[in-house]
Amino acid sequence: MDYTDILVNIRKIIRAVNLESKRIEKEYGVSIPQLLCMKFLWQSTGYRSNPSEIKNYLKLNASTVTGILQRLESKGYIAKLPKSDDRRVNPVTLTSRGAALVSAIPPLMHDRLSQRLATLSKDQVAAIFEGLNQLVDIMGIQEIDASPLITHGAGMDEN
Repeated sequence: MDYTDILVNIRKIIRAVNLESKRIEKEYGVSIPQLLCMKFLWQSTGYRSNPSEIKNYLKLNASTVTGILQRLESKGYIAKLPKSDDRRVNPVTLTSRGAALVSAIPPLMHDRLSQRLATLSKDQVAAIFEGLNQLVDIMGIQEIDASPLITHGAGMDEN
């Protein structure tokens, strides 16, 4: 078997994700992680959450989430709410401008993939999951932090 086909398919996936990321940034002015943050707020009760919950949802480190929130706030897509009694909690909310942007952006590859995976049997999904885990092990990349999606400039805190 020629293993080149496996590498070609991995490159196709990476390229497709990067092309989508560039298109979203060019057309809408936000990165995929920024958009996913706004979508999380869109789906949250009262369109609000706190940085810790956002960090856990996006599976990113706190400093990256802080940067995402600062950029979204400077663009007027989110707003910081007055601090509660608990000084550790700094809630943020999606603004009407942010909600309008979220509703204007068509479904992402992430969304389409989730919809298509949902049509598969549990065994098929488990086989895909196991195969991807094996690739991660073979490549020795278990310790690499994973952004919600691969993005243009990934790892450069441009999110």
